Amino acid sequence: MIRHFALVAGFSLFAFAANAQNASQISTVQSGKSCSGCNLFQANLSYRDLPSVDLSGSRLKQSDLSLSTMNGANFQATDLSISNLFGARFSGANFKNADLTRSVLVGAYFGGADMTGANLTSANLSGAELDLAKGLTQAQLTTACGDEQTRLPAGLQVPHCR
Repeated sequence: MIRHFALVAGFSLFAFAANAQNASQISTVQSGKSCSGCNLFQANLSYRDLPSVDLSGSRLKQSDLSLSTMNGANFQATDLSISNLFGARFSGANFKNADLTRSVLVGAYFGGADMTGANLTSANLSGAELDLAKGLTQAQLTTACGDEQTRLPAGLQVPHCR
């Protein structure tokens, strides 16, 4: 029994360590370099100017990108779930198949951003400027919420946040 417990505890610690953030990879991105497929869990990228950075396929879950400028950035297939994108600028960024579940996009700008296949389930789009975004569908917006300040492409609407 003790031997079994030690084995389970060892595997649990390994799993936890495997999912923890990679500080050197976060530092690389904070300095403006790309890091495709990196483990950037809970990274603080707020207030940063990171143009054209490639973070495709990375894990940015629970990260802070608030008030950053990431024009032309590549977030294709990136996990941005439960992240804070408040007031950030993403002109021409690629969010194809990105996971933005439960993220805060309040007041963020997405002019020319590609939102094709992005998961917006329970995302807060209040005040977000998505009117010039590409690939956005009503099906995506139906799972999110926003307010009267949310700007969307013609013909699309988002439920109000409660």
